[in-house]
Amino acid sequence: MVRADGPGELADRLAAVPAGARVAVVDPRFVGHRHALRLALTDPRFPAGAVPGALGVAPEGRPALQRAVTSLTRPAPVPATSVPAGSGAPAPAAADATVPAQTRTSRPRPTDLPGVLAERLADAGVAVHQVDLGVLTATVPADEAARTAAAEAVAAVDDERVRLRSAVKSRDGFFTTFCISPYSRYLARWCARRGLTPNQVTTASLLVALVAAGCAATGTRPGFVAAGVLLIASFVLDCTDGQLARYSLRYSTLGAWLDATFDRVKEYAYYAGLAIGAAHMAGHHDDVWALALGAMVLQTCRHVVDFAFTEANHDATANTSPTAALSDRLDSVGWTVWARRMIVLPIGERWAMIAVLTAVTTPRVVFLVLLIGCALAACYTTAGRVLRSLTRRARRTDRAAVALADLADSGALARLLARPVRGLPPFGAPACALLGSAVAVATAWLAPAGSWWPVLGAACYVVISGIAVAAPLKGALDWLVPPFFRAAEYTVILALAARSGVPGALPAAFGLVAAVAYHHYDTVYRIRGGTGAPPRALIRAIGGHEGRLPAVTVLAALLAHTHALTTALAALAGILALVVLTESIRFWISAGAPAVHDETGEPT
Repeated sequence: MVRADGPGELADRLAAVPAGARVAVVDPRFVGHRHALRLALTDPRFPAGAVPGALGVAPEGRPALQRAVTSLTRPAPVPATSVPAGSGAPAPAAADATVPAQTRTSRPRPTDLPGVLAERLADAGVAVHQVDLGVLTATVPADEAARTAAAEAVAAVDDERVRLRSAVKSRDGFFTTFCISPYSRYLARWCARRGLTPNQVTTASLLVALVAAGCAATGTRPGFVAAGVLLIASFVLDCTDGQLARYSLRYSTLGAWLDATFDRVKEYAYYAGLAIGAAHMAGHHDDVWALALGAMVLQTCRHVVDFAFTEANHDATANTSPTAALSDRLDSVGWTVWARRMIVLPIGERWAMIAVLTAVTTPRVVFLVLLIGCALAACYTTAGRVLRSLTRRARRTDRAAVALADLADSGALARLLARPVRGLPPFGAPACALLGSAVAVATAWLAPAGSWWPVLGAACYVVISGIAVAAPLKGALDWLVPPFFRAAEYTVILALAARSGVPGALPAAFGLVAAVAYHHYDTVYRIRGGTGAPPRALIRAIGGHEGRLPAVTVLAALLAHTHALTTALAALAGILALVVLTESIRFWISAGAPAVHDETGEPT
């Protein structure tokens, strides 16, 4: 911590700080909660953060800050303190204070130097995060009376209690909110005080879930009971890692990747463990593998519906509808909020149900109940979103159309077939996607093993799916195009493996769908981070959905009734997983990867 008297000396002090360091400018008269300073000065997600009397700037915002300070030719009315954030130097004394609500929500133009600099940074195009203080206080008192009033008010607000409360998502499922978060937040604080990182807790959650899957794979009742207990323990750690990140403000690109993918890895690995356990219980039978693969297909398609609808509408203009208004009115009634969150079977409720059923029933019962529950939840959420889309007067943006095209995962063949098409009628895109998907799935399910009808159905799918993406996806229901494509590809793989009757074909198909699903989840989180879809070279290398689906149908026709089909599906799964994971890891550990964290609290 160093003191600077005026902008001139501050400019010199800032220039002397190493270029890669985050810096903070704090008015020495600052009065407020320490956590308010922490939020403004140390949150790595933003290039700059500000509260009244304090400004934190990341390395990428330092050049603009230097220019802003230099531009202040006259001495500032108050001195300022400049410290490298995270340097270990103590923060300025942060007495408790209170400020009228209007001071925190609609402040006049700042007179303190950090506030003036924050305005200059915003004018220069730097995204300055204005911290939502809530009950916290941050102010630069004008006189001794104001300082005294602030000091008296802080005593009524427990800074640490606020910090703990803010570590929990503002919106989450019933089970997570009332059965996990009341104690997992204290586990997060315990981890923070012992120097554990969110990434370490995330990895621990994954390892516990994999051990749970291994216990389920034993096929014994003690193994199933242990698996259920460990699955809940893994979920507790899964909640703890995010709460630890929010409590300690330790976000990272690697953490974003781990957080974005490990939930699905854990859940689907557990499905595989249950299927293996069922095979050990009843001899070598693959029928439970079909249920496990069906559960993975249904759950992944549900997520794609969520992602596509969100991307299509989050920046749409005139985005209102009677259905949305009704939903808002229902949310004003307390019990309906929790009932509606439970109906969609979010991750907390879903994992709790799986854990309990694993301990007391059989894997077959677990999957049957899971399929029924997820199917009802999918019908409820999808029907509501279709109604919202049909009744709202929304004008979707070019960005949304690009995001939906990226989620569609169309390769070179679909783009080539789309070129001659000059526009589509209203609802033409989802209608084509649905038609093509129905043809592909029907031929795969109904044709006997070894038939070439699925190949013909796949050829029709390729042509029709190319037409579906011929125009920008800006229609009211165009967000359904990616889910239709995902459902077609995954279900065709499931159908061909199940109809083949070849031992081991369904487990190999499970691995293939898992590899493709990982690619689709990876695409989603890149889009959420604002970096767009994976490189076109990757899409070409793995064929696009319209390339993979025909390839699988040809393999099923050529290798029918032989163990070579299992080998071919397993090899294809391995190759896709290697290519996709290599590119994904390269991206998420690169400097340009976004720190994507789900702060909305929407349960999945």
